[in-house]
Amino acid sequence: MDAVRRGLALAWKALRLEITLYRALGRWLVRRPDVPAGATPIGYSRLVAPMLWLWIFGSAVEVVVLDVVLSRWWTPLRIPLLVLGVWGLVWMLGMLAAYRVRPHLLGEAMLQVRDGIHARVDVPLERIAGVRTVDHELPGLLRSVHVQGEGEGAMLLIGVGSRTNLELVLTGPTTLRTPHGSSTVTRVGLWVDEPREVAEVLRRRRSAPLRRSPRR
Repeated sequence: MDAVRRGLALAWKALRLEITLYRALGRWLVRRPDVPAGATPIGYSRLVAPMLWLWIFGSAVEVVVLDVVLSRWWTPLRIPLLVLGVWGLVWMLGMLAAYRVRPHLLGEAMLQVRDGIHARVDVPLERIAGVRTVDHELPGLLRSVHVQGEGEGAMLLIGVGSRTNLELVLTGPTTLRTPHGSSTVTRVGLWVDEPREVAEVLRRRRSAPLRRSPRR
């Protein structure tokens, strides 16, 4: 029974991933990034975009070559492999689109850290004591969220291409929700395209008074 539940949970997760990719691709095509009104977008796609474009080009060439070869020598496999190849190509385009249309979001009271379709971590601005440009690496190429260290030295890394280049020093141990559960950390690392500029924006926003809605 547990195996069935795990299988269903995995299938549901895969379906949600597919839907998110196709939505991101649709937003990219119509140029409507997922940025709510009042939020400031912070880009982070420059690191992975060249690599993804290379994979997309290679996959497109592979689809065409396989279709030509199989149409002459092994016709029964032509359609299944063509469908699989096109699906893989669209999947990678959706991944690239997610990096472009789902940037980090800086709001009045919160910094929402994203990583394409994988991660979302909300960091309250009032918990940020300092910002600095520091490089960190995550273990493994596919991991986008990782907690490094323990106790007072625990740091949450939300990487792009297994790297981060901006570090948020928190006012103290802070519990943040991640895709893998809650973690209590004292620092947060993330990747942005312009670390120095973003650091300066965060310093100004952190020191600015919080806007209040006018009383009626």
